[in-house]
Amino acid sequence: MRIVVIIPTFNEAENLPNLVSAVLSLPLDLSILVVDDNSPDGTGRIADDLVAVQPGRVRVIHRSGKLGLSSAYLQAFRTLSNENLDAIGQMDADFSHDPAVLVEMANRLETCDLVLGSRYISGGRTADNWPVWRKTLSAWGNFYARSLLQIPLRDVTGGFRLWRRETLSAMPLERVKSTGYVFLVEMAYLAWCLQFEIGEVPIYFADRRWGKSKMSFKIQAEAALRVWQVLWAYRGLRRMGKAGRLQ
Repeated sequence: MRIVVIIPTFNEAENLPNLVSAVLSLPLDLSILVVDDNSPDGTGRIADDLVAVQPGRVRVIHRSGKLGLSSAYLQAFRTLSNENLDAIGQMDADFSHDPAVLVEMANRLETCDLVLGSRYISGGRTADNWPVWRKTLSAWGNFYARSLLQIPLRDVTGGFRLWRRETLSAMPLERVKSTGYVFLVEMAYLAWCLQFEIGEVPIYFADRRWGKSKMSFKIQAEAALRVWQVLWAYRGLRRMGKAGRLQ
């Protein structure tokens, strides 16, 4: 299975070299596409150095500024859409996602169209050192989104995912309008509306090793409001099911 893992970055200079090394050491046919939003800490230059060390296995998209998570992924999806791949992965750059789980996700993808790394199924959990308020907010945000959308998945807000390439190719990505972290909810909901087979594997969502978290209460509150926009945007597509897929 030929897999490209997309890693969006903004100020991840301390994490990126170790993460790339960890991902490429897995017993999988993997390569990495870094999408850097002109990080002030030099993450983009470090990514270029990694390309020189791992030619053919690491590449970089340099963007002009902090354009956001959703546009980073959508640009990467478009870049990879016509390549000879089997699967496309998404993961954070801060080691909150354990690269080793990609092996289990790849195995599960043999029988699914999309695999989600899930904190909220048996065996999954969030960072042990998080305070109670942060664990509660994270769990509530996920429960709120999946309950409002009436989607039978346990973790719709997580960013650790592995897609079959043909699944992404059949998604009407031009309809995806979310910015920020609600983009992850929208993509999971869109895949479910189109009746793709979605599996979940348990993950431990760790706190970042280095650097400062980009998550805040304001970001999560905004995402909660935008879930309503996602529900409204796909009110017709949900009834169409597989007929709504791109051919």
